[in-house]
Amino acid sequence: MLFKYPEVLYALFLLLIPIFIHLFQLRRFQRVEFTNVAFLRKVTIQTRKSSTIKKWLILLMRLFALACIIIAFAQPFTASKTALNSKKETVIYIDNSFSMQAKGSSGSLLDRAVQDLFDKAGQTEKLTWFSNDSERLNSSSQDFKNEILAVGYSQNQLAPSQVLMKADQLFSQEKDVLKQLIFISDFQQKEAFPDISQNIKVDAVQVAPVKATNITIDSVFVVSKNATTTQLQVNVSKQGDAISEVPISLFNNGKLTAKTAVDLSQNSTGTITFDIDASETFNGKLELSEVNMPFDNSLFFSINRPEKIKVLAINGADGNFLQRLFEKERFLFKQQTFKTLDYNQIPDQNFIVLNQLQDIPNSLATALKSFSDAGGSVLIIPSRDAVLNSYNSFLAMMNIGVFSEALQQEKKITKIVFSHPLFQGVFEKEVVNFQYPKVNSIYGIKTTAAPALIFEDLRPFLLQKDKTYLFTAAIDTENSNFINSPLVVPTIYNMGLQSLPLPNLYYVIGGQNTFGVPVQLGPDQILAMKDSISQFIPRQQTKANHVLITTIDEPKKAGSYELVRDNEVLQTVSYNYSRNESKLNYLNAADWEGANLHNSINDLFDSLSEANAINSFWKWFVIFALFFLLCEMLILKFLK
Repeated sequence: MLFKYPEVLYALFLLLIPIFIHLFQLRRFQRVEFTNVAFLRKVTIQTRKSSTIKKWLILLMRLFALACIIIAFAQPFTASKTALNSKKETVIYIDNSFSMQAKGSSGSLLDRAVQDLFDKAGQTEKLTWFSNDSERLNSSSQDFKNEILAVGYSQNQLAPSQVLMKADQLFSQEKDVLKQLIFISDFQQKEAFPDISQNIKVDAVQVAPVKATNITIDSVFVVSKNATTTQLQVNVSKQGDAISEVPISLFNNGKLTAKTAVDLSQNSTGTITFDIDASETFNGKLELSEVNMPFDNSLFFSINRPEKIKVLAINGADGNFLQRLFEKERFLFKQQTFKTLDYNQIPDQNFIVLNQLQDIPNSLATALKSFSDAGGSVLIIPSRDAVLNSYNSFLAMMNIGVFSEALQQEKKITKIVFSHPLFQGVFEKEVVNFQYPKVNSIYGIKTTAAPALIFEDLRPFLLQKDKTYLFTAAIDTENSNFINSPLVVPTIYNMGLQSLPLPNLYYVIGGQNTFGVPVQLGPDQILAMKDSISQFIPRQQTKANHVLITTIDEPKKAGSYELVRDNEVLQTVSYNYSRNESKLNYLNAADWEGANLHNSINDLFDSLSEANAINSFWKWFVIFALFFLLCEMLILKFLK
């Protein structure tokens, strides 16, 4: 038991006063003569004993009453260590990721959590809280209630370690402060629970859906295309005991164009295909109906009028293999010899191939350097009898390295850097037993550029620096069988594709997405992206013959967005939410060492109220004092 005014307890020494009064009788007794004292001796002894007992009882009642009054003025109370800490900071984290759309016993998990927080918010306490996409410092009770009801779903999802780091930033840096984090989440599995700092007390509430079921449109891609028809494949998956057959609708510009069903009775995944007109643009939307997790019921995609990537080959040797690679619908391929080269065409290209020129004159080197600085991509294939001084002057200008010497040695190309951008998504697994291409002679090189293909002795065969590529050996049939190898197709073909990264069918919100738009802007012109209700200006870089668009933080909402110059619609770009949260796999918050787990938000706040409660007892001691005074009066009146 503790006391608010412990110094009042010194008044307990006053209890000595009635003790002294009772022990030392100050009144002198008078002697009265009586004729027959012997007859009254027995009665006198009994009377004296009764009087002594009565006096001691009265003394005790007075002492108890006085002690209770003194203790009441000292204001005794009991409280936990948490309640006694005068400096406390509380931060609330509310998980508003899409997985919180799952249905609980009283609606969606997020709606129920928000309503419970609204009901339990205090009247005067300042609250600091944050979610996956917002934060508020020291909000009043009323502001907190208004703000919490406006919390919507976010495609962001913070891992437990990120939540702890964010909370640590919101706490003050004062010492001897009790820092308490209230963690409200479904704890969808993302990473293992982190260690909790001794400076922070974590109270966790794990909300859980009634049934972990979900049906998801995972992806869509083009499986085949001809002059008239484009075939789309749609991948759908289910989790839990969801319905076995799901109807999928296909819309174009908001109009229903096709509808079919996918059978999920035997497997957890299924595919369906749609055939659409290949001659027109298609602003598509795939949709299914599933109530538990609606965020992944739709998938947007866009097929724009195909823009051709301009490729120019400047040949010093046979360029037929390049023609076979780039005579596709995605490319506009041209080839010229150095003697017939039209320099005026260089700035209009996206990708230029120097195909085994014997030397690179200064005029061509200067034009290619300007082309590269404007965002163009260049591939350099050296000749077997290259003039090294001429090449090295150009290579140094492009900052990709310099040739050291020509080596007449047969070498095999044995290593593929699978993480290189040219080969990402090309191979299902890292192949090591393929038929190795070989070369008969190479050029030694001094470089800091990143290799993509490597010889058996670890010398580089293909290098990349920014948007410049360099082979260290001639690849004609007299020196190599590389152009007859299956490896040549993804290597050089992807160089052309990446020279102008046209928009994909769709992008995932939350990442860095980059694509090129083959358009030229005036001095004061910019490109904007908009849908029916909002508009934003993406990050953009103006190149010689295209504009490079990069989106990071925007857009925040899934949908199809028009890319416009002034009022002219150039193309449509689609964005979708990540499907990571479609998988309803959860951690068990009871396994989080150091965290206090509560069954519900109501239980949490009841526990916090109990921990912060201060139990005062002064009223009880006043009652006890009155009780003892009453006992004294009864003793005086009835005890004879």
